[in-house]
Amino acid sequence: MNRRTDPIADTAQGPVRGRCQDGVLSFLNIPYAAPPTGAGRFEAPRPHDSWHEVRDATVPGPNAPQSERRLGGVDMSPYFGAGWSRGEDFLTVSVWAPEDTGAALPVMVFVHGGGFVAGSTRSALYDGTGFARDGVVLVTLNYRLGIGGFLDIPGAPANRGLLDVVAALRWVRENIAAFGGDPDNVTLFGQSAGATVVGGVLATPEATGLFRRAIVQSGSGLGAFTTEQAARVTEAAAGALGIEPRADAFAEIPDERLVQVASRLTGIDLRTETHFDPLAGISPFSLVLDTQPAQAVAMGRGADVDLLIGTNSEEGNLYLVPTGEYARSTAADVDALAARSHPDPSKLVEVYRAARPDADFGALRSAVLGDALFGAGSWALATAHAAHTGHAASATFCYEFAWRSEALDGQLGATHTTELPFVFDLTHLPRLHGPDALLGPGGPPGDLATRVHETWVRFARTGDPGWDAYDTERRATMRIGTEWNPLDDPRTQERQAWS
Repeated sequence: MNRRTDPIADTAQGPVRGRCQDGVLSFLNIPYAAPPTGAGRFEAPRPHDSWHEVRDATVPGPNAPQSERRLGGVDMSPYFGAGWSRGEDFLTVSVWAPEDTGAALPVMVFVHGGGFVAGSTRSALYDGTGFARDGVVLVTLNYRLGIGGFLDIPGAPANRGLLDVVAALRWVRENIAAFGGDPDNVTLFGQSAGATVVGGVLATPEATGLFRRAIVQSGSGLGAFTTEQAARVTEAAAGALGIEPRADAFAEIPDERLVQVASRLTGIDLRTETHFDPLAGISPFSLVLDTQPAQAVAMGRGADVDLLIGTNSEEGNLYLVPTGEYARSTAADVDALAARSHPDPSKLVEVYRAARPDADFGALRSAVLGDALFGAGSWALATAHAAHTGHAASATFCYEFAWRSEALDGQLGATHTTELPFVFDLTHLPRLHGPDALLGPGGPPGDLATRVHETWVRFARTGDPGWDAYDTERRATMRIGTEWNPLDDPRTQERQAWS
């Protein structure tokens, strides 16, 4: 790499020019696959054409078609970004690296969340400067969302958004040495929907050998729809568009119309005779698999990959507090949620009431929702992976992020997404602070972000975050908050209720 003020890196597709600021190199909007246009929106990702002139990589590019996404009264703009930045060439990566690398550095590849319908590399929370400063080459990526990425359509490959992530990993394998990274030391990590995608990639044979470690932040190894469930969403989308549920018919519809229809699909009842809705009605899109990632991992997939996995203490609050639903929750709401998510809802509620005898209906509803979406599936994936690590050169580590935000009159708590600013060491961003902002009016202890970020970097570098490995008997878990407390999983009874 030419390391001048405007550094140039030579990729297999052509040279790109980035920027250097305060010892950190950044390269934005580098294509890893061809633009998904026309019928190509519903095909597997294809190689991008090469270029010969130096391509500018100093400004953000377009992202996947999406509608603006809000969650009640909390400001989620640092997480979701500004919405759809239009343009066809959006299957891109952004790369941050230290100016002076020396030996090949560990690489971390991040998959953003957003309910499978929103988010992009343009979001403020995904600036990789902190990772590059600490000796990591950080890669963020855009992938197809909504109908283009995850609607299961006859005549089109399933899970196109996941296929995009695998294509981006192949790009990393082929090109990351040009940015100072070690292609043999790649950590794939993601949050929320992105973490569920990481679990899916972990169980995907085509991704074998493309990464060495994985981090699953508030994802689920049980979050995939069956083909029967996915067909209901496809029928609803096709009906709203007035077309047949076929790839060639969807290919005739412009992105603007697809985005409009996708935003109206939430709430479809996906319960079948054999399965419950793994996303509890939060999103009409997910991976589509008849074998859940946790089940594939239980059969040995990903056994050679180190895994760090965890959830936040009050995941469900984000979906209830900002809209006022938390305060309005009733016993009927708790029962209805359990019925949508579990084959024995009465028993499930009984277990949660016993574990939380002083909880009001809002707290019970949030706890059940958080585990339905993330906790139970993370527990299953951790357990499946740990069952094999004694026979492979890998390990499983678990965490619980417990620092409580005082946003929304102190009710938001340790909810979904609160760990992200700490992981990226970006808790100083102004939009994260205030009574309606993610981190609240006061903010966290000054050293917490430093320690969380350093832990993620340490895991990427060594495969060891700094605490005991998780196994199926002890279930060692680090509770991360103002203080860090190693525990044997205190929520085994609740999580086992989902088995």
